[in-house]
Amino acid sequence: MKDRKIGIVGLGRMGGNMARCLKDKGYQISVVHDVRPDVATSLAEEIGATAATALAEVTALSDVILTVVTDDAAMDAIFHGEDNLFSGAEGRLFINCATLTPEVHRKLERDAAAVGAECLEACMASSIPQARNGELFLMIGGKQEVFDATRPLLDHLSKALHYVGAAGKASEVKALVNMVMNINTAALAEGLGIGDALGLDLKMLCEVFSHTGANSRVLETDAEDMINRDHECYFSAAHAAKDSGIAIGLAKEQGIEAPVAEATLRQFTRLTEMGGGELDKSGVAELTFRGRALS
Repeated sequence: MKDRKIGIVGLGRMGGNMARCLKDKGYQISVVHDVRPDVATSLAEEIGATAATALAEVTALSDVILTVVTDDAAMDAIFHGEDNLFSGAEGRLFINCATLTPEVHRKLERDAAAVGAECLEACMASSIPQARNGELFLMIGGKQEVFDATRPLLDHLSKALHYVGAAGKASEVKALVNMVMNINTAALAEGLGIGDALGLDLKMLCEVFSHTGANSRVLETDAEDMINRDHECYFSAAHAAKDSGIAIGLAKEQGIEAPVAEATLRQFTRLTEMGGGELDKSGVAELTFRGRALS
């Protein structure tokens, strides 16, 4: 795979660091693109790539294109807008890493086939340091043979990956991963907020949590930030709301009630509407600690 030219669209917290990682591992990053031209120009200068001003230029200069955008609407725009990645896409492979509704990935696979291209979904369950160091946890959906051919590149981005199944299936798994993570985050924020109101030593409380059924990965990653009000963004509250909404939509399609997920969605939606959407998901604690207010 290292002889193939790689383009990357979407250079935010994850996409930019994936580009740096692949560059460090000997891949040819030929072209990058972002809706913020200054971000694309800066990264292109850093890694020796072209900063494309048009999406069709990305396709023309690449064999493999990784996309890391925010949501369904952004994905539709880059593939189906007036300037789009499907222009001249015959023979190209698109690896789409955003958390989207599963039907978007299924449609993209069909639309790619119609222009002689291929698609994989590569859903990420990791954060910024893992993107930079090639230690992502990836869930892959799409055709088995495309996954097999692409695995060397995916291995260099990840420390673990799972082929989940047909297009859309990785998005279903990722939505449930984030739904449960968001529930755990909101629950931890409530527990710490109540503990603080009771006058408990929160360091002690977290220690007790860690040895009991209250333990979770979120306790390890978010508790200190919640206590110290350090909400530097690794996974935003706005994305937490979006992803919980995707999972709830899947539940409704199957006739399954999800009251805890719905309560969690309300919390992250409330935080976002109050102006905290770009805070890390740990920022949900701003809603549960007595006397706090967003600044």
